[in-house]
Amino acid sequence: MKKPAKRVYFRPFTARIRGGASAVALCALATTLAAGTAQAQAAADDDLQEIVVTGLRASLRDALDQKRATDVVSEAISAKDIGQLPDVTIAEALVRLPGLNGTRDRGNESQAVIRGLGPRLAFGTVDGREVASSEPDRNIRYEQYPSELLTGVQVYKAQSADLIAGGIAGTVNLQTIQPLDYTGPQFVGRFGAVYYGAAADLPSYSPVGYRGSATYVGKINDKVAIALGGTVQQQKNGYASIQGWGYNVDNAGDLNGDGKTDPTPWGAQTAVTRIDELRKGALGVIQMRPTDNLEIKVDAFYSQFHIVENQNQQWFQNWGNWDGTGTWYKSYTLQNGDVAAGTVGYNYLRNVIARYDQKNSVFNTGTNVKWTADKWTVTGDVSYSYANRDNTWNALYIDSTNPVDTTWDFRSGVTPSISIVGSPLASGNLSVAQGNNTGPDHLRDSLGAGRLDVSRELDSSVLRSFDFGLRIADRTKWYAAYNWTQTPTSGTLPSGLSTFTVPGYTMPALLDGDFDSLVKQTLGGLNPGLATEDLSQKWHVHEKTQEGYAKLRYDTDLFGVPVSGNVGVRVIHVDTDSGAFQSVNGSPYSPVSVSNSYTEPLPSLNMNFQVAPDQTLRLGLSQAISRPPLDELRASRSLDTTGNTPTGSGGNPKLQPYKAKQIDLSYEWYFRPEALVAVAGYYKYLDSNVGYKTAIQNINGVPYQMISPFNGSGGFIRGAEFTFQTPFFFLPEPLQNFGIYSNYAYVNSNVHEYAPVNNPLAANGLARHTATVDLWYNHAGVEARLGYKYHSRFTTIYGWDATQLTTLEAENTLDFSASYQLNENIGFRFQVNNLTNEPLRLYFDNMPDRLARYEKYGQRYSFDVTFKY
Repeated sequence: MKKPAKRVYFRPFTARIRGGASAVALCALATTLAAGTAQAQAAADDDLQEIVVTGLRASLRDALDQKRATDVVSEAISAKDIGQLPDVTIAEALVRLPGLNGTRDRGNESQAVIRGLGPRLAFGTVDGREVASSEPDRNIRYEQYPSELLTGVQVYKAQSADLIAGGIAGTVNLQTIQPLDYTGPQFVGRFGAVYYGAAADLPSYSPVGYRGSATYVGKINDKVAIALGGTVQQQKNGYASIQGWGYNVDNAGDLNGDGKTDPTPWGAQTAVTRIDELRKGALGVIQMRPTDNLEIKVDAFYSQFHIVENQNQQWFQNWGNWDGTGTWYKSYTLQNGDVAAGTVGYNYLRNVIARYDQKNSVFNTGTNVKWTADKWTVTGDVSYSYANRDNTWNALYIDSTNPVDTTWDFRSGVTPSISIVGSPLASGNLSVAQGNNTGPDHLRDSLGAGRLDVSRELDSSVLRSFDFGLRIADRTKWYAAYNWTQTPTSGTLPSGLSTFTVPGYTMPALLDGDFDSLVKQTLGGLNPGLATEDLSQKWHVHEKTQEGYAKLRYDTDLFGVPVSGNVGVRVIHVDTDSGAFQSVNGSPYSPVSVSNSYTEPLPSLNMNFQVAPDQTLRLGLSQAISRPPLDELRASRSLDTTGNTPTGSGGNPKLQPYKAKQIDLSYEWYFRPEALVAVAGYYKYLDSNVGYKTAIQNINGVPYQMISPFNGSGGFIRGAEFTFQTPFFFLPEPLQNFGIYSNYAYVNSNVHEYAPVNNPLAANGLARHTATVDLWYNHAGVEARLGYKYHSRFTTIYGWDATQLTTLEAENTLDFSASYQLNENIGFRFQVNNLTNEPLRLYFDNMPDRLARYEKYGQRYSFDVTFKY
């Protein structure tokens, strides 16, 4: 007799599951799963249960369907119901996939690291299109893409000839909605509050923000449908920070008299940042199928965020200057040969009250036309993408004229601290120094592209189709920077100054006051008319790309095993024109322009062996490139010919791409609906790397000893990934509504950055260990998830400057989310991110005691209400 269906609300995704299932063995779960399978086998074969899986559980299942259907090794995130993803941005969902990591910026996950290779080797697309970026290189800031406006993500870890060239690490494709194919609710609206725990400790600042979205999908008829969506979010994620300024290594002194130099920090700063960030996003799509042979889709996406930061800083200066005796160090502690803690006497402080203003926006639009007839499919796509960024930093410097003793401790394994003896913030010990202003800085990126893809089905027992296509793209990115200083109009200390301390940090009190009032009193107000352009920072890069490919898809048997896949080659040709300014021997900057080009053939082979109905073995062989970062192609340079050897610094417009040969292998066992055991291995050999170092660069026939980005040797990257996910079908029925999603990744490599010269950092992004474990529950309208994420330490570029390489310490983060669907229309959701308040800690030079940055962002709490019909 058939059992009654077990129903769980949210999305209606129905599957019929037989009671008899195969045994499962994976690590410690092997015995339990085998016992559960034996019990299931005892049931009659016709004992069926109809289960409606929904919410997170449905997303996991849909993602498995996508992973299983691809020709290459890949991962997927699925949210066929709009607004279903629990994460604030798609970046937070990306970092939970096998082998993926991210770095937190202001507490938000931002850029993607794939298989131990940093963001510069990971390629991002939206609906298969390359898009502009508000970063100076090519990197996409994934937090600019609200999860409410996306229906999924596909991460291609292996290459295929039809993929746009650019992702040695992998290609991340963000997917927007196809309204004619959409089967979820017509309208989804959500609004709620967000509370930032760390911000609650900051004065004159509210820790409460909000988040709202609305999306509508309507079918005008069977041939025309539209989708419209919008999001808005206010973030109030303020936080405190302790930052190091690097170490004096080359000119350090011998403090303890043992004949060895003892590197000392140049200085440090404490800071509090009170953020008011407003994010907005919009999506519009119209999809038409006027005939059975023709489909047209026109879409547009817009994202904007505006960040205003009120900053309070205290600068501790001149710790590292060697006076020949070292007497200014009253005490010190050595760790790994460095002065990692100590007390510095006669230390002057600079207090900084500042405001940072940043505006970013991204706009993507395109038209896709698909025509089918007989055995032909022709797809044409034209797109345009534009991104901009404008930022300004205005600061008022107020110096403490009374020297103080400063005690600090940056030892690894110890929470960083700074304390002082004295009263440097007493009104009689303060004087206004100057106003310092950086900006306005402007970055613009525009990209137009067109592609044509043709597929012809073949009448063959082996070959399924022959695909070929062309793509052209034209991209221009430019950057301009300005700065100015203002001298005080009065020597009088302004009124309205106060001080405050931050709980949970060992750091001195910070000077505070209303920025606009203080600037008006001391400087007569800001005067942007004094700003002058910094020609040493001004550059533009114009890049033209032409690509073509041919690919055969096949489906045959090999020794009785069904084999499918593709074999093909993609050829890419790139021309770049780099324009900037250069100075020789301190002369005024003059324009300079440099051209470059390269052509690369990129063959690929993908084989999928269907070793059993529920088991697939995948093999991928390919050659791949990642194009050089656009900002590193700048022609800016400062040259000096006065010495015996010409020297200089700047960009390198002659850079060639990163190049790699790679092998991918993956075994996937879909042992039940919603369940997967997967083991993947890969080997990449990086023929050419890009990084900063000192080497010879020929400029107009003259060999200069340049500090700039260069191509250089690479090395191997090899790793393994393990994935296990399943509902707990092997447990008694009340517990079968629980499940697990988990993965672990291991990476090993001999690829290094080129700095420091005597102790090079591991390659950017190389985390040896990465793990995710999500425990979930889904039943009768109630859903919950407890998510754990770990990564070991890895090299990262924190900020814009690629020379500022740091190491991000290992992190363990824990998140929780729960939701309740009251009825078909109304639901509630509660989330807590960073439950354990995991700090971010960065250090310089492969030396854990050389602190770069320490920040605690606190927990983020959110509650929202969803209405849908």
